[in-house]
Amino acid sequence: MGQEIQIKAADGGVFTGYLALPSSARAPGLIVLPEVFNTNPHIRSVADGYAAAGFVALAPDVYWRQEAGNYLPYTDEGRAKAQSLRARLDTDQFTRDLGDAIAALRARPECTGKVGVMGFCLGGKFAYLASTRLPIEAAVSYYGVQIDEHLDEADRLKCPILMHFAENDPHVPTATVAAIEARMGGWSNVSIHVYPGTEHGFNRQGYPPYNEGAAAQARQRTLTHFNRLLS
Repeated sequence: MGQEIQIKAADGGVFTGYLALPSSARAPGLIVLPEVFNTNPHIRSVADGYAAAGFVALAPDVYWRQEAGNYLPYTDEGRAKAQSLRARLDTDQFTRDLGDAIAALRARPECTGKVGVMGFCLGGKFAYLASTRLPIEAAVSYYGVQIDEHLDEADRLKCPILMHFAENDPHVPTATVAAIEARMGGWSNVSIHVYPGTEHGFNRQGYPPYNEGAAAQARQRTLTHFNRLLS
């Protein structure tokens, strides 16, 4: 089980993150960014899983500037609250906060100094923005929303990125994936996979629309990507 830690923002604010440690004394760092529901029990379990796989995993509170500590359930009420928080989220400001979280993780004694960023849905967008704006070694985006709105930044890509998309995703439709593929798909440092028969949230173990086969395949590709670039 992990622990809550404090992260200092550049402007003096303080926010929390869920830190999960591996069994090894030192390991690469991995930021785990949540869906729109924030760093809820499912995302913490994802962080725990990557800690078990040999990473120092840190999952920050994305909405701390709006309402700290809102970790939301997969219910209609939770979704409504999540959308209201997301509507107030400043993309550029949270990307800067993410940079502070990366620096805090890199500086921890358990971390080797190499850091990757992975994220789901809303977090998938920020994993992409981390790859274009922040000093990291690797990124993985699961069904990242609104990436197409930031494709003008693609030329600033600072590290290899792996992208997972669902075939049947109203939040990231086929046309959006096609635009991303057209812009970046041929690059040697970009890998894009679309999983047949899946929906948005296919990695969400224990909750619909979980797809065990796709989740396992995407996780293996993710581990291979991070192990190659962070070890």
